[in-house]
Amino acid sequence: MQKLFKLIIPVLGLAFIVGSCQKDRSVDLASEVVPQNIIDQIARMGFNPDGIERVEEGYRIERDIIITEEFLSENPTRHIVPNQEQYSTNNLVSTNGSRVITMYAPEGGRNGYSAGMIAGLDLAIARYNSENLEISFQRVTSSGGADISMTRLSKRDERRGVLGSAGFPTASGDPYGQIKMSGILESTYGLSTGGIATIIAHEMGHCIGFRHTDWFDRSISCGGSTSNEGTAGVGANHIPGTPTGATLSAKSWMLACTDGGNRPFNNDDQTALDYLY
Repeated sequence: MQKLFKLIIPVLGLAFIVGSCQKDRSVDLASEVVPQNIIDQIARMGFNPDGIERVEEGYRIERDIIITEEFLSENPTRHIVPNQEQYSTNNLVSTNGSRVITMYAPEGGRNGYSAGMIAGLDLAIARYNSENLEISFQRVTSSGGADISMTRLSKRDERRGVLGSAGFPTASGDPYGQIKMSGILESTYGLSTGGIATIIAHEMGHCIGFRHTDWFDRSISCGGSTSNEGTAGVGANHIPGTPTGATLSAKSWMLACTDGGNRPFNNDDQTALDYLY
């Protein structure tokens, strides 16, 4: 399923010609053959396992969705839904009427983020907070106790054009606790603060229970042939009040692929956010 939020702009190819002499654990993991029983299990759950990779958190499908060993052990019920526009997972974040989700991202240094990346994170947080939902986000300066930590992708993944990855909420109602983001969106791809914010907000969306708007046909935003990500036990539940079908022109922030542009929440995105939270 090659899913990750993938940048489809010409400059992408430039990231692939840079070599590295440093041994990276992610290279070892990615070279591991994923056991056939895992592939079969993920397929039985309804996911498309094409392009599955072994990563530190478990397995990565569609290039930006993390499937943990814990999730595989839950054996959730499969949900099948028609091709509607906005979708959520079965597990959502428990709010009890109001909940602040704290986020941490390291600044500067070899493994931290540039000022431009942090500005993108702050804008992503501001976009959610401006919707006056039952959840809000707050950036904190220490990783201790943070609900979501945003850390750098491996150098290998950054060179391959991976932009970010995240998982879905836990069965106990907590957001997925880690977002791995590329640290070169500004320096290599030249993305604006709005473009960076869109990608970060997309991964935040997964953490609180949003599926890709075009999960049933990734070619809508990614191009190429029709590709269905699969509903899987995680759920792909239509959100009432959102229209039938997904379109590239609507520029939903949860489309599977991006051109690097700025995609604030559109009217249907706002409807979906308001319905869930």
